[in-house]
Amino acid sequence: MSKVNLGFEDKLWEMADKLRGNIESSEYKHVILGLVFLKYISDSFLERYEEIKKEHPGFEEDRDAYAYDNVFFVPKEARWDHIKNHAKQPTIGQIIDNAMVTIEKENTSLKNVLPKNYARPDLDKTRLGELIDLFSFNLGSKEARAKDILGRVYEYFLKKFGSTEGEFYTPPSIVKF
Repeated sequence: MSKVNLGFEDKLWEMADKLRGNIESSEYKHVILGLVFLKYISDSFLERYEEIKKEHPGFEEDRDAYAYDNVFFVPKEARWDHIKNHAKQPTIGQIIDNAMVTIEKENTSLKNVLPKNYARPDLDKTRLGELIDLFSFNLGSKEARAKDILGRVYEYFLKKFGSTEGEFYTPPSIVKF
């Protein structure tokens, strides 16, 4: 069974390509995949935030309202809008690292899981900021979750990174369970 083109695959690879000249693909895939996850949970949070704001005004920052719907709570300084608003600052790497730390503190199931290496010196902060600017599509809406957009984005990147690193990648169309 072939999956329908998501419509933004070229944009995804363009994002990854922003870092190509600066660090090895085996390293920049972690940068990209970390940002994909951060964007996903931020989008999911924002959608739930708007629902809570409409249905239960005043409870938008109540962590339990998110846990109930299996949505990670994302503190203000870790939300995508905050990160995007600071994308052009030379401290963007540290801002992203701090966001990851804060998200782990608020969501114990993520403790010691998220990457926190965006402030490292070999990661070009101008390119990182440009990458954040490119990353504007919604990954975490209910519609995106229903279509497993996050899984498909990860799969797409694994395929692309595998081919650039010379690793073997088995397309799902030939895998039998």
